[in-house]
Amino acid sequence: MKIALPSRENRIDDHFGHCEYFTVFTVDKDNKNIISEEKISSPEGCGCKSNIAQTLSDIGVTIMLAGNMGAGAVRVLNNAGIEVVRGCSGDLKTVALKWLEGIISDSGDSCDHHECHN
Repeated sequence: MKIALPSRENRIDDHFGHCEYFTVFTVDKDNKNIISEEKISSPEGCGCKSNIAQTLSDIGVTIMLAGNMGAGAVRVLNNAGIEVVRGCSGDLKTVALKWLEGIISDSGDSCDHHECHN
């Protein structure tokens, strides 16, 4: 299983569409261990209008752990087969491991405008 996180300086970037890069963890789901990590360059401009959802899907990402994200981006990721978990913050590995433990779930909160940074 592969998990992607919008990233900036090894932390969740609060705004998916303008993150510095995406960190992708490959996880041994049976043991819930991170077995590898890679960085994917973020496209220029708005993430939901780029091909990042398909790019991540093509490499096997099925989960996006994110801070804030607009409804359009959620829809684009869902259409690419990627489940979105919003409301995440903090250190990338810590967030991923907490999600694997079942401690983190989707907040359901969406940005309702392009400049949302809450």
